Amino acid sequence: MTISVNDFVRRQVKGSGRTYSSTMSFEEIALHADAQMAKGQFREGYRDGVRVVQADRAKTAHFVCPFVRITEETELEAGVVKRRDNEEAYVQIRAVTGDPVPAGTVDLICYRYDVLRENNEHSTEADWELISIHAVPEGIGELPMGPVTMMRNQLQLPGGTKAYYDSDSWARSVEFWQKFAPLKEN
Repeated sequence: MTISVNDFVRRQVKGSGRTYSSTMSFEEIALHADAQMAKGQFREGYRDGVRVVQADRAKTAHFVCPFVRITEETELEAGVVKRRDNEEAYVQIRAVTGDPVPAGTVDLICYRYDVLRENNEHSTEADWELISIHAVPEGIGELPMGPVTMMRNQLQLPGGTKAYYDSDSWARSVEFWQKFAPLKEN
């Protein structure tokens, strides 16, 4: 089994409002994902060919969790953004105040080659590619996919990977994203 780095994950750097590591390279993270997957430390994702690999707890401290818990005092900022040029713009919410919550765990999201190939989104010829890193806030069992990503997938819009979600998945997503927001870093 081989896990390589997809170009999409490379946007997860300091200042992006996404989980990142300042101590591990993307290649080191992919190697860790490969070792964890070989040990069976993963769960199946939202469709066949997507796996959520659990990083070793000893690695959690290497990642920055970008989320703040939203309170009445939290200042939020909305902007219209695109992830990629070929995708539709969407409304992105960021917290401009608040303290990031500590990460309880880190999920390494890996897609199999054939799934990435469906939309010509593979970056290598490897069996699997690391496409996203998610620091899960302490006390949260599983980080739900964002509703915009779910919409893009279910409606098969550019940048989406074909999927269908049940109403509970939608509700869990909306519930989480009403309580947490990524902190906008300066």
